Formats: sequence, structure tokens, C-alpha cells
Amino acid sequence: MANKSALKRLRTDAIKKMRNKACKSTLKTFEKKFRTAVESKDAEQAGTLLKDCFSKLDKAAKRGTIHKNKANNKKAQLSKAMKSIQG
Repeated sequence: MANKSALKRLRTDAIKKMRNKACKSTLKTFEKKFRTAVESKDAEQAGTLLKDCFSKLDKAAKRGTIHKNKANNKKAQLSKAMKSIQG
């Protein structure tokens, strides 16, 4: 049987895994909403969703759920999609 610290580590890792999974799911949901707004060419709604996406990405990167560079790359992709409906 594993020692106490290993068991505690397993419990804390399970909690962190659930938290990270929830955060990533939220990111995907916001991105899907933004992409549907872009497809429907609704610039006003896409703008507000873009702001929310940026906030969620920055927060996830700050907490370590996703890498900082991944957040920046995703923000660049979303900005490019936004520019496609504005121009």
C-alpha cells in the first residue's frame, strides 16, 4: 500500500484534474459561441464574445491550465477571425 503522502497527492491531483477539465471545457464553449457569431457575421455579439474569450484564456494561462503561448496563439486566431468579418 502507498504511504500517506502518496495517497494525499492522488487526491489533490484528482481535484486539480477536475478543475482543469472544467476550465478547458469552458474555453471550448466560449470559442464555439464566438465562431458561430463570426459565421453569422454578427460583429457586435462576436466583439463581446471575443472580449470574454480573451479574459478566459488569460485566466487559464495565469492559473497554469494551459500554456501561455497556447493562449496567445489562440487569441491571435480569434482576432484574425474577428478581422475577417469587420473588413
